[in-house]
Amino acid sequence: MAEQHKHLYLVDGSSYIFRAYHRLPPLTDPEGTPVGAVYGYTTMLWKLATDLDEADGPTHLAVILDKDSKSFRNEIYPEYKANRPEPPEDLRPQFPLIRDATRAFSLPCIEEAGLEADDLIASYAREAQRQGWDVTIVSSDKDLMQLVGEIDGAKIDMLDTMKSQRIYVEEVEEKFGVKPELVGDVLALMGDSVDNIPGIYGVGPKTASKLISEHGSLTAALDQAPDMKKSKLKERLIESREDAELSRVLVTLKEDCDLPEPLDEFELDGVPPEPLAAFLEKHGFTSLLRRLDAGSGSPERPNNLDPARADTAGETGDAEGNRQPLPEMPDVDRSAYETVQTMDRLEEWIARATTARLVAVDTETSSLDAMRAELVGMSLALGPNDACYVPFAHGGSDMFDEKPEQVDRAAALEALKPMLSDDAVLKVFQNGKYDLNVLARYGVEVTPIEDTMIVSFALDAGRGQEGIGGGHGMDELSQRHLGHTPLAFKDVCGTGKKAIAFNEVPLDRATEYAAEDADVTWRLYQHLKPRLAIEGGTKVYERVDRPLIPVVARMEREGIKIDRARLSKLSEEFAKEIGRLEAEIHELAGQEFTVGSPKQLGEVLFDKLGYKGGKKGKSGQYSTDHSVLERLAGEGAEIAKQVLEWRQLSKLKSTYTDALQEAINPDTGRVHTSYSLVGAQTGRLSSTDPNLQNIPIRTAIGRQIREAFVPEEGNVLLAADYSQIELRLAAHMADVDTLKDAFAKGEDIHARTATEMFGEVTRDTRARAKTINFAILYGISRWGLAGRLEVEPDEAQDMIDTYFKRFPGIQRYIMETREIVRERGYSETLFGRKTWFPRIKSKNQAERQGSERAAINAPIQGTSADIIKRAMARMLPALRDAGLDDVRMLLQVHDELVFELPESDVEAASPIIERVMAEAALPAVELDVPLAIDIGTGASWDAAH
Repeated sequence: MAEQHKHLYLVDGSSYIFRAYHRLPPLTDPEGTPVGAVYGYTTMLWKLATDLDEADGPTHLAVILDKDSKSFRNEIYPEYKANRPEPPEDLRPQFPLIRDATRAFSLPCIEEAGLEADDLIASYAREAQRQGWDVTIVSSDKDLMQLVGEIDGAKIDMLDTMKSQRIYVEEVEEKFGVKPELVGDVLALMGDSVDNIPGIYGVGPKTASKLISEHGSLTAALDQAPDMKKSKLKERLIESREDAELSRVLVTLKEDCDLPEPLDEFELDGVPPEPLAAFLEKHGFTSLLRRLDAGSGSPERPNNLDPARADTAGETGDAEGNRQPLPEMPDVDRSAYETVQTMDRLEEWIARATTARLVAVDTETSSLDAMRAELVGMSLALGPNDACYVPFAHGGSDMFDEKPEQVDRAAALEALKPMLSDDAVLKVFQNGKYDLNVLARYGVEVTPIEDTMIVSFALDAGRGQEGIGGGHGMDELSQRHLGHTPLAFKDVCGTGKKAIAFNEVPLDRATEYAAEDADVTWRLYQHLKPRLAIEGGTKVYERVDRPLIPVVARMEREGIKIDRARLSKLSEEFAKEIGRLEAEIHELAGQEFTVGSPKQLGEVLFDKLGYKGGKKGKSGQYSTDHSVLERLAGEGAEIAKQVLEWRQLSKLKSTYTDALQEAINPDTGRVHTSYSLVGAQTGRLSSTDPNLQNIPIRTAIGRQIREAFVPEEGNVLLAADYSQIELRLAAHMADVDTLKDAFAKGEDIHARTATEMFGEVTRDTRARAKTINFAILYGISRWGLAGRLEVEPDEAQDMIDTYFKRFPGIQRYIMETREIVRERGYSETLFGRKTWFPRIKSKNQAERQGSERAAINAPIQGTSADIIKRAMARMLPALRDAGLDDVRMLLQVHDELVFELPESDVEAASPIIERVMAEAALPAVELDVPLAIDIGTGASWDAAH
């Protein structure tokens, strides 16, 4: 029998430690010792073992760790790694426990004083390769990529577990532009600020790669520097040669270390369960201990441990939020779900839900439009895998289609109503606003409710990736926190021409999909809700976000009436104007072309007309975005001005005057926008289908569009708008006495700022002061302010300096806020809403500065959003208490609320609306400045301003 080919896996354990530390919140074991990193490290090692067993498992494996923070490189260059901060206080006592965790798996744990883990990995990898073994290095460390390649048929590759990606020669060449053996030369030129490797100042990855690929080596590039054309690069290569050569020594891996243990000691020949069980029990890792007990008892090797995915949640992505150890739950088992096809079974589920006092609920419908969707079925979950689907309308839409046995919808809803409205039974949804609206159209009120999407937002705003719900959609939350990928809609309904409606999905498959949604929602709630109290999210969730869900749902159902004839006339006028502009643009261009084509427009502007400053992107075509056209228009290019106007009109026509007509609901005759409660990470609401947030406010065209928003006959629209709320909050939060005094006296704040800055109030100085007031709060740069005021950057900087001298509290607020966010990673509103900024320490300057600007404004803008949300939640109860049941709240746009009410109720409703909005912060927050509200009424939205 042929000898088994040997394959060594070397795990870069040091990188695992810090990933584990940042992955979990602070945890302690029964003795009070910090173990958050230990728990994370253990689950990560367990997951690696499981994944390797499912793939090409190793015959030999070892974990390599750093012994201490010093190595022989510090003797060569004392400043090596001098920039690295000391490990956090609560991480230091966990280092020995992590070594214990490795040995509990009966795995070799290798470390050596004076050597870095990378050097040990390099030495073991080369020795194994010399003996004809294949080697996989489990790491994404760029330094280790120098080792990748094949010698005499023995390969060394890498495994990046963060991306589930194998790294071989092709991937290294794609990253560095050179073969692995030249990676060290590229690294030497680049340097490394983290490890304090000097490199050559100003030489980045692209330049370094180009130099090495062109000259063949670092030495050759440095030798040929004197013959290069005169440039800064030439000077730096010559002046900093010694730094580059020193850097090459520092990045070179030591491949001939004495091996602390022989390779044969790394053989995987079984994992006795006793040491692992003892370790898990000692540190209180009960969920992992039960997984071990539920397994085979004595696995043949560590990669047979097969833990539940719940214990390794989120390991494939960056740390987008705290991950507490999950409550004990079995893996998702879709075969356990029940299809409820009789009233008897439904009534049993209702009785159980009423007894349980907590049930996860989800609806299945025929459309994403909650105002038009037909209710096809409902799912309930009372625990993990304890879920059901109740079909109402399956069997297709044709009256002759064969219908499966299912519950009558009207009878089912009548039976469900008492439980769904029972104050003693908590109903948990994921994006419940949609379900509330669907059920409300069938006469079913649901209360009280919780929403896992909103809980996630209160905890992790800014942490999630872009996608469904801005990173808070069910599928993403399930993958991130539960390690489970739910069935996708397309998995059951298909895509394209072969797609079917949900009511055509067979009941067994529909049950798997629908009941799983409720099951996952139940699990997410058990995981996320406890974090609110631990992480300080309860205040904003309970006092701001959760009360708003039914309020916004009701606003969506109310909708607003649109004057179709007015919009149609506007569309015709816009079409004529667009045609006129297009003709003028063609005349200025001297040819006809498609104005809406960036490619054709770029060729006309820069190739034919010869305007300067054209830049081509990766696609090979010129950029013609808004900033480019504004620059050309500012330089006197008439055609650029016309194109800007053409684009604005075209967008307004397609986005509003045309789209709003299409959006009118045929059943209600009104437009029903959809608000996102998690769309903006600062907490502001956003709207879609249609988006009513971006209608221009102060332009004549924007006002014309707002004229088409009208009340029903006999009613008027009332607009209530917070006046300068962000400036008022800035005065309070930055403790600026001058501004607080001005607001208290009811002064024109922009005039006051003009007086403080320019010594006089004129139309020009007030306009400048207004721009500066708002721009400063967004952390604007000198160049940004110069662009807005059309002045030179030096003049803009003088204005910024003067502003900070007159209002030092604002400068202090900006600096303190920036430092707090850098330290904590998040900003916080007065109501405790956290907004996370994961790129606040990015090495990319644009990303870092963008995060800093957003972080400066987030506490102010977020507090403003919290206040108007609190006003919205209190508004209808206050109006009802005054007997004003006919006043309906329709829209929330920026700092404004729009109501529809009988004209006879205006006098009574106005002071109540004003009072609720003015006192919305109380009693949780008492502001040093009054909140002022401007109220207007009229026969259209525009007339109400």
